Amino acid sequence: MSRRLHLHLTDEQRRELTGARDRHPKPYVREKAAALLKIADGQTAKQVAQQGLLRARRPQTVCLWVKRYLQQGL
Repeated sequence: MSRRLHLHLTDEQRRELTGARDRHPKPYVREKAAALLKIADGQTAKQVAQQGLLRARRPQTVCLWVKRYLQQGL
């Protein structure tokens, strides 16, 4: 059984990610921002990877995005 990811966002972080998801010029940034918001809303990495993005990703990829966001931001 895998561990559920937890991502707690401040209001400012949520606004930043929502803006990036909706308006960033680079598609990969929009995709990562969308994934991070879904994780913060309680979805699992597996759910996001398989159903929550424009194309399927590996759950490990989504976990890596969360880890990098926590270390470096968007």
